[in-house]
Amino acid sequence: MENVKWITVENPNEGAKEVFKLISEELHNNRLHVLGLATGSTMIPIYNEWTNSSLDFSNITAFNLDEYVGIDAENPNSYAYFMNQHLFSKKPFKETHIPNGMAEDLDQECKDYESKLNSNPLDIQLLGVGENGHIAFNEPGTPFDSVTHVATLTDSTLGVNSQYFENDDKIPNNALTMGISSIVKSKKLIMVAFGEKKRPAMEKLKAGEVTTEWPITKLLRHEDVIVITDLQLD
Repeated sequence: MENVKWITVENPNEGAKEVFKLISEELHNNRLHVLGLATGSTMIPIYNEWTNSSLDFSNITAFNLDEYVGIDAENPNSYAYFMNQHLFSKKPFKETHIPNGMAEDLDQECKDYESKLNSNPLDIQLLGVGENGHIAFNEPGTPFDSVTHVATLTDSTLGVNSQYFENDDKIPNNALTMGISSIVKSKKLIMVAFGEKKRPAMEKLKAGEVTTEWPITKLLRHEDVIVITDLQLD
């Protein structure tokens, strides 16, 4: 557990300021060239901090964790749309990469994405966590040595994520996702988790047992992890 630094905050906005400080420091010290990004409501205050600042990402290459299968980038439910709305349209990056959920050959798309990651090693990966402990779309039981792949979403994840789907569109059952080993290759991991629904996953992380049933626990084997949460954990 010595490799995990815990930062407890009062609320998500305060958490976003902590992420801002970390990213600013890495940029200032020229230690950030390739940045892994995440989506979801947890990330909105974080990206708001960035877009309302003078942070310069124009020399940064970005990789997103995941994307739904069968939804194009113009669809408001896609993660490409989310990233453009909350970050990319407001802050230019050198390059941005998001898995293509519309690819004709999804397995080849995964191989190509993993190859790009290997050619552009991540300096920092920003992570949220699902209520069931998933990171990206690596659901419970996903092997720790997994690379970018097509994931089948659990009922738990479908239930949580369906609230974001507009116009009664049905949430896809599959997504392209970086694998667990793809994620933990990053030099530094910044995990953010807010709200009581995330408590079970965070308690598993705090407990210290590494198990594929709680993918988040793989972070315990990484040498540089910062966890930012508004949960008081014993």
